[in-house]
Amino acid sequence: MATALFPGSFDPITLGHLTVIKQASKLFDHLYVVAMTNSQKHYLFSVEERKAFIADASSNLANVTVLARPEQLTVDLAHELGAGAIVRGVRNSTDFLYEQQIAGINRELAPDLTTVILFTDPKNSFVASSMIKEVAKFGGPVEQFLPSQAAKALKEKMGRIDD
Repeated sequence: MATALFPGSFDPITLGHLTVIKQASKLFDHLYVVAMTNSQKHYLFSVEERKAFIADASSNLANVTVLARPEQLTVDLAHELGAGAIVRGVRNSTDFLYEQQIAGINRELAPDLTTVILFTDPKNSFVASSMIKEVAKFGGPVEQFLPSQAAKALKEKMGRIDD
């Protein structure tokens, strides 16, 4: 059985992330989507909130399990879960270069793991969680970029609730 791990910060999950999850769920028998920590980022949502948003958005995908593992190295988690592949999502060439570096480090740490890079829809190639948080901060619409539960929570967190 082919199992993969899709790690990310998902702060919050975007429709681009969801596209990658759907693609990966078709390629692998089982997919773990895991809310993790990038020490270079400052989070708006807790790891449990991020996990809940991912679970809600992917609830119709029977072979997807959502976890939160904020304090663990990705390759160690992949081994723990029995995953043979790490899925990474790419929006554009900038992402690709960054992901290429991560794949190289992961290959050195765990040569038995394969990195699989999946591209999001071109319509989401510019969407980043950080940008969407900025849009929400100033009262802009975010529903076209995020799954519904994440969009609602982001607006609430930013104090911008539409009645």
